[in-house]
Parts: sequence; C-alpha cells; structure tokens
Amino acid sequence: MSTTILPLEERVAGAPISWGVCEVPGWGWQYDPSAVLDQMSEVGLAATEFGPDDFLPADPQAKADLLASQGLKAVGQFVPVVGHDPLPEVEHAMEGLVAAKASTVVLAAATGREGYDARPVLDDAGWQTLLGNLDRLGEAAAARGLTATLHPHVGTMIESGEETERVLDGSSIGLCLDTGHLLIGGGDPVAVAKSHPDRIAHVHLKDVRLDWARKVQAGEATYTEAVAGGMYVPLGEGDVDIAAIVNALEDDGYAGWYVLEQDTILVGEPQGAGPVDDVRTSLYYLLGVAGQRSGVGI
Repeated sequence: MSTTILPLEERVAGAPISWGVCEVPGWGWQYDPSAVLDQMSEVGLAATEFGPDDFLPADPQAKADLLASQGLKAVGQFVPVVGHDPLPEVEHAMEGLVAAKASTVVLAAATGREGYDARPVLDDAGWQTLLGNLDRLGEAAAARGLTATLHPHVGTMIESGEETERVLDGSSIGLCLDTGHLLIGGGDPVAVAKSHPDRIAHVHLKDVRLDWARKVQAGEATYTEAVAGGMYVPLGEGDVDIAAIVNALEDDGYAGWYVLEQDTILVGEPQGAGPVDDVRTSLYYLLGVAGQRSGVGI
C-alpha cells in the first residue's frame, strides 16, 4: 500500500535548543516556553520537538494541549539515557509523545546531566548490552505506535561515524541523522544519507563550522566552548552539505521530519529579535532547497 508523503515544507519542525533551551545544567539563559512556541508559530514552523523534561508541562495531556493552542504539531522528544536500564525513563517520555500524537522518540546514549564535554566508553560487553536495549526500546516504542531512533551525539557512547555503523550493523533501531553531531564526531553525514537512507527515520538538520569542529576533535576546545564560540550556524552558512543530504533522502522517498537545530548558548536575555532570526534563515534555506527540487523559487 502506497503512503502519501507530505511536501517537504510541511515536514519542517523546530527545537527549543535553537533558542538556547537545553537539558545541561548551567547551559545559559533560558527562554520560557510561551516565548519559544510563539516564535516558532510566527516563523511558520509546522511542529516542534518537546525539549528537555522541565520545559513543557509534565502532564502528557497538558503538554499536548499547550502545543495545540499554538497551532503546532508534536514531532518527538530527545531522550538522553544510559544503556543499562533505560526503559522506565523512556516509557515516561513515550506517554507524553502518544498523548500529543507525536511520532518519534529520539534516544542518545548518555544522560546529558554532566554535559557533553566528555563521554563514557563501552567495552564489548557494554556494546552488547546497549545494542540489545536499543532493539528492546524499538519494540516498546512500536507497541505504542511510535518510532524509536538512535541519535549519534557528541559526548555520548555513540558519537563517531564508526560507532554509528556499529549500531546500524548490530541493531534494528532507526537512525536520527543529526548532520552536525555526526560531522563533529568524525563521521560523514552526506555518506550516511546516501548509503543508509532506509535506516534514517528522523533528521536533525544542523550546519557547522568545520574549523570549530576540528578544534573539538583535536581536544583544543570542549564541545560547550565550541557551541558558545559559534560552531553552529544557520543552514547554508557552514560546511555541511545540507542540500546533498536532503536531496539524497528525498530521492529515496524519505517521509519524516526535518528538525531545524542550531545549538545555542545565551549568556543573557537577548536584545532585539534574538535566535529567531537564525531559525528564519535556516527555514528559508531549506525551503529554497525544496523549491529547487520542484523548480519553484521562494
């Protein structure tokens, strides 16, 4: 049975991290939810991920109602968890996702509570446990009508391109392709999009300055220092070939969401428009890619 794929422009979502809202303690000045959701709606985003646990209401129905009041669909939630017994925490997150009619739970192999400047390293036994739990979480999500994806992320157990391949080879879980984190971790997001489009179930679109990414890879800057220094930039202004990634996925029939993420650290309340201007720039860039595919300008 064929599935109707929505036009690309109807599959673009936002994420609170673009407004500096993050689960890491001491990350920076934080917007309140109403301001972020208002600006998402004003820009023209169709949907949003939830953000960290304490950003939206804890009650699943209240969370769903708040998004609906802003005219935003729910996409999913980033859930950083450790690998040895992650199910209870993820089950709680899935309750909120189901209530809000979201589609995706995005898993990362670390808690994030200590930040992402250092990471645990797994031995072979740890890898087997992790891969088994990823399959277990995938099954638990599917039983609730959700798709579980694994998000390679700097500062977690799965960071590099090699580790991403190990997950793809050793488990059945879908992949959240984060174009920025994979590049910073030493992987090639364009190559992954072209070689594994069938495993990609969710996309975080980020653009990155390669000079900063190389400093992180060389240990010359921490991840947090690089974010604060401007490693993430609006789509089209960095060194990730966003158009090649989107075209590869769309050519393969990708039907999922593109979540715009430009990780931001705010040292104080912004003066003027703030981060929303960068979000708007990224959205216009992506709509331009969509327009080139259809032969229509924006």
